[in-house]
Amino acid sequence: MIPEFTASVGAPRVAGIEFPFGRPLGLPGDRAGQRAVLRAALEVVWLAQAPGTVIQLPFAWPQSPRDARADPPVPPPIVQLVKRKPWLAVKLLARDIPEPRQPGAS
Repeated sequence: MIPEFTASVGAPRVAGIEFPFGRPLGLPGDRAGQRAVLRAALEVVWLAQAPGTVIQLPFAWPQSPRDARADPPVPPPIVQLVKRKPWLAVKLLARDIPEPRQPGAS
């Protein structure tokens, strides 16, 4: 849903799509559309030749954002974090991701 962020955390291949959060495969009940998105996402495995490749999938959301209710009632955790600490957005985009702390380490 946010291909730049996904790539910044080291995903080897990224299939980006401009769909609302919570609906990465498409409209509920649209079996043909969901199957097309899934097939296109799986093709990225074959098309991506180098680590870090980002391929934008060629699908457009068929509804207006208002009709799709694209804004979730509660923002995703990454959005909440960046709103609290906006300087982290720059670090994430620069791929400056700190190593996770080990349990019990000080």
